[in-house]
Amino acid sequence: RWVLSLECKGSRNFLGALRRAVEVDFKDKDKHKSQGLYLLTTGIPDQETHTISAYVAEVCRGFDLQLHVCLFSVMEGTDSRGIIPARFASPRETAKAFKEIVQAANGRFHWFGEAGIFESDDITSIISEMEKAKNYSQKCAFLVESLKQRS
Repeated sequence: RWVLSLECKGSRNFLGALRRAVEVDFKDKDKHKSQGLYLLTTGIPDQETHTISAYVAEVCRGFDLQLHVCLFSVMEGTDSRGIIPARFASPRETAKAFKEIVQAANGRFHWFGEAGIFESDDITSIISEMEKAKNYSQKCAFLVESLKQRS
């Protein structure tokens, strides 16, 4: 219930937030086998993607940390406050940047908006597993059929 009382605020200073999360907020990080950090965002970070990716790769190797990103694309022109971010990118460019960052962090990327899910590593993984199961089932059916024909 406490989440409902939170308000969105802050900047897109991704490196600053990540440094705080990793260097200050991860108490007793050595006591845990793995940890995950979720970034919920609507836009591209202020810093360049390659800079963030390099830092994320270094930090995540230091202890078993995975960075997962949930990108929510809002419709164009819906920012009622009129705030222009320090760095602008289209939704597709933003998604591409976060996919690169997530890959450096061995995490997962999810991109959704008001129209639904545009891309999700979890859904892609589930579909892949379903395809493998379908192919395996077809091979088994073929094998059973060929054994029946031999009898």
